[in-house]
Amino acid sequence: MPPPVKPRTYDASRRRAAARERRETILDAAREQMLRDGYAATTVAGIATAAGVSSETIYKAYGGKTGVVRALHQRALEGAGTVPAEQRSDRLRGVSTGHELVAGWARLASEVAPRGAPLVILLRDAAASDPQARAVLEDIDQSRLVRMRDNARALLATGDVRPGLTLTEVTDVLFTVSSAEMYELLVIRRRWTARRFTRFQRETMAAALLTPRP
Repeated sequence: MPPPVKPRTYDASRRRAAARERRETILDAAREQMLRDGYAATTVAGIATAAGVSSETIYKAYGGKTGVVRALHQRALEGAGTVPAEQRSDRLRGVSTGHELVAGWARLASEVAPRGAPLVILLRDAAASDPQARAVLEDIDQSRLVRMRDNARALLATGDVRPGLTLTEVTDVLFTVSSAEMYELLVIRRRWTARRFTRFQRETMAAALLTPRP
């Protein structure tokens, strides 16, 4: 009798890698078109053509243009490192002084802001006439507010916050300093370097929120 034929094992890792690469291609094409042509002028069909996929593929993966924008913003929040920026931010909590925390947050913002701020500005401009863009923008703002409130709690827990400041006040400072509008004014319009912007964020948070170092 001939030896039994071993069943061929299915290599799912190659398929997952191809799917990830396809998603990245779609997001790269979408970002390029939106920043070049604007939110309203960008269509799923146009993204699909640029990415070399079908429109159906984009709808199945993201549900439409607003889903693509949400995915772009989520990717921006990951920053430039191999570990997402939010995870690196969480690792600072509980092991850092207040000054170390704001310095770490400023460094992470220098990764995230160039990727995320242009998208938020794009949505802000589109929100005046597009209800879907407005809904995405409101969700992004709310998510960032929740994140900044968590950061404010972590900062207060260090004991380095100036006496008398409340959770709401600390949250509002962090929310403002991390805004796309701040990046737009100083980097895009005033042509500040990333290094100067990072220093400004660190010094602004420290001056507004923390007791001076001994």
